[in-house]
Amino acid sequence: MDKNGVMLADLTPLPDKVGVEGLEDKWTEKWAAEKTYAFDGNHPRGEVYSIDTPPPTASGHLHVGHVFSYTHTDVIARYKRMRGYDVFYPMGFDDNGLPTERRVQNYFGVRVDTSLPYDPNFKPPFHGTEGKKLEARDQVPCSRRNFIELCEQLATSDEEQFRDLWTKIGLSVDWDQVYHTIGERPRKVAQKAFLRNLARGEVYQKEAPGLWDVTFQTAVAQAELEARPYPGNYHKLAFHKADGSGDVFIETTRPELLAACCALIVNPDDERYKDLPGTKVLSPVFGVEVPVYAHPSAQPDKGTGVVMCCTFGDTTDVQWWRELHLPTRSIIMRNGRINPETPEWITSDKGREVYATLAGKTTFSARKAMVEALQETGEMIGEPVPTMRETNFYEKGEKPLEIITSRQWYLSNGGTDLELRDKLLARGRELVFHPDFMRARYENWVNGLNSDWLISRQRFFGVPFPLWYPVKDNGEVDYDHPITPEESELPVDPTSDTPAGFTESQRGQAGGFVGESDVMDTWATSSLTPQIVTHWDENDGLYEKTFPMDLRPQGQDIIRTWLFSTIVRAQLENNCLPWADTALSGWILDPDHKKMSKSKGNVVVPTEPIDEYGADAVRYWAASARLGMDATYDVGQMKIGRRLAIKLLNASKFVLAIGREDENFHVSEPAHVTWDPSNITKPLDRAVMARLGRVVKQATKDLENYEHSKALETVETAFWNFCDNYIELVKNRAYGTSTLGNQTPSEADILSARTTLGLTMDCFVRLFAPFLPFATEEVWHWMHEGEGSVHRASWPEASFYTGIALGVAPEVLDEAGKALAALRKLKSTAKVSMKTPILDVTLGTLPQTVEQVKASLDDIMEAGRVTGNLKLKALSIEEIRTKLREQVEQELAAKPKKGKKAEQEAQQALEAAANIDENSNVPLLAENSTLGEAPAKKK
Repeated sequence: MDKNGVMLADLTPLPDKVGVEGLEDKWTEKWAAEKTYAFDGNHPRGEVYSIDTPPPTASGHLHVGHVFSYTHTDVIARYKRMRGYDVFYPMGFDDNGLPTERRVQNYFGVRVDTSLPYDPNFKPPFHGTEGKKLEARDQVPCSRRNFIELCEQLATSDEEQFRDLWTKIGLSVDWDQVYHTIGERPRKVAQKAFLRNLARGEVYQKEAPGLWDVTFQTAVAQAELEARPYPGNYHKLAFHKADGSGDVFIETTRPELLAACCALIVNPDDERYKDLPGTKVLSPVFGVEVPVYAHPSAQPDKGTGVVMCCTFGDTTDVQWWRELHLPTRSIIMRNGRINPETPEWITSDKGREVYATLAGKTTFSARKAMVEALQETGEMIGEPVPTMRETNFYEKGEKPLEIITSRQWYLSNGGTDLELRDKLLARGRELVFHPDFMRARYENWVNGLNSDWLISRQRFFGVPFPLWYPVKDNGEVDYDHPITPEESELPVDPTSDTPAGFTESQRGQAGGFVGESDVMDTWATSSLTPQIVTHWDENDGLYEKTFPMDLRPQGQDIIRTWLFSTIVRAQLENNCLPWADTALSGWILDPDHKKMSKSKGNVVVPTEPIDEYGADAVRYWAASARLGMDATYDVGQMKIGRRLAIKLLNASKFVLAIGREDENFHVSEPAHVTWDPSNITKPLDRAVMARLGRVVKQATKDLENYEHSKALETVETAFWNFCDNYIELVKNRAYGTSTLGNQTPSEADILSARTTLGLTMDCFVRLFAPFLPFATEEVWHWMHEGEGSVHRASWPEASFYTGIALGVAPEVLDEAGKALAALRKLKSTAKVSMKTPILDVTLGTLPQTVEQVKASLDDIMEAGRVTGNLKLKALSIEEIRTKLREQVEQELAAKPKKGKKAEQEAQQALEAAANIDENSNVPLLAENSTLGEAPAKKK
């Protein structure tokens, strides 16, 4: 397009038949070869748009939900690119963490034994177990390093599946900007950030009770909790007052923890027990003396109002243990079993005898044994009473969490530092949430924090803490004085690398060192994705142009983990937000409106709908959903999307074929066409330009606000109106033909129609490009061969089209469409062919729209085949209501329908006619008509 708005179109030969089949392979190959979506990096910061793309967990499981949320991001990326931004759109893969380890254990049939040395010739027993879950006893032990190599091997294979999917669905990511959370740069960034946190006092380690998953054998952070209903029983137990004056009754769902009891707690305002605090009682069976305390968090209306405090049954026990300075009497080990050694505080023969029956058992088996002992002594009152309670689970675990005392690393996140909490809340108010109501979830999470972020994990495949610890001369490890590397030495693995000043022979020896064996929580690395992808502190210029980033797209379910933790890290390290906007997608629901998940077995493999309906169709379904709202997996929507893509191809072919068709309507020669907006002279054509101006303005506004679904709806509605009304109204004029005798259109009128059709299709192709990348690229090359990709073309400007309209209102097009609809309805009611000429007809419309209809009367008559008189009559809104109601009554009388539903529909039609007003979409009414003879059918 030149400076005057004249568009030079280089039209290629058109296919005999159009379709969406094969477009994905054709264009993805070309995009890759031409690096269509590569980040240039030479633009100034103000012309760069950077996206902190979610790195999917590479664990081998893909479902259509991946396509859903990533499509939302891609629509924005494509739009911003067309707006002239140099779009920085990387892709990552979250390799480390429990899902990868579990998959590797089962896939290869291996488990880690840290005592084993590295075996360079190690061969795993399996390469895929066909979904069969292997128990630990069936897994072959291997060294940690061998295990990590297997993790890397399988993760690489899984990532290829993701890349194939992203390519097939048309994600416009820059594949030269790929990272892995276990890769060298992410490890370096995570370790460097940790060392700086350590130097500033923002991380610390302590021996403390914490949530523990007995299956995964690791500590769990507050953000990873998931409350689930869990069946159990209430057991009423009798504690005996130490002075012999009677019993005190409690109710508990965990009698197996009776040996860990260190106090009874009552509410200080509970009049029933006002004399209990300060006294002592003896525990049933074990006879251990424990004190009674008052604490306001005890609930008088729960159970008997007296609570057994054990170390540790739940987080409330931890609270009481801290605040009341209670003794630690832990009996559950990391494997979830009862400690086999009898605790020193159990001194009675009976107590030690009973404890021996619990030793080494799982909590479930120990509970059963404990109940039997209590029933035997008569200290359990009545039978267990079934109940369903909410219990904390690790979000990826299958068993309730235990609370185990262990040494762990913590990062300050506002849980205990109220000043930091206020800063994080302020950042939440500064961040633009799409949709805005999601901000409340962030604020509720921050306000509800009660502890700092536990970032250490007792796993193997993860980013190691860059720490060693001195070993004292007596062989004791000195955890209080960790040894740290220089930043220039990062990344390091303390289990195989040695600290400066030591040799490998000193590992584990007195006077030597030991390496930290824990790894960082996967979120501790993922929370640094903005710093990872922008090459933080690498002095290559990328960081200055891309950080803080512009957009964080993600799922609404990980606001408390990924979004929050990323804000924490940026606040601590960069003292700013990591991005300006966040776009939050909802969940995918199955046809029964249940969340899709692998555990429920209701997931859909994404390649299936892509293969059946095409990538554009699946993208259409995804893009039709609003941010923050759950969406149902809807094949019907995909069919609509496929129909839209095919219609775009067909309509484009029709428009581009005008003027260069042969007798078989096959286009075989290229053509060079000039679409000069000054040639658009007819009011109807200018009305189309006015409509386009409104559409572009609204779609642009919606996409700027990340409301992709509204933008798609706006463009799609206008496109179908263009196809169903305008093309039908002007196609004969555009061809230079006429059904009205010798009234051949002038060359100026023909050129006006052809220019309007060309400019409009060019506009729609660009407007649809972010949503339907494959069909639009195909059409773009039909009309702009040699001009590059539509996805590098400029986004339409509303002012260009409104300028061509020269004040003609878009309602001229609307009223012309209504007039044509009235003429078609006239023939339909008379049950005659649409080719039947109309010899005489009157069109009734509101007084204020008469002139709008007149403006395009010749095209209306041509399209409606009005060969005689067409009169316009101004009707009041009351007259239109009456005539509409009469039409509905005549239609109902002609086609009576029975049944409740039919009666409801008839009543609704009558009410709609009666209630129409001037602000409604008032139709034109055709009456007093005379129809001619339908043309004979061609043999």
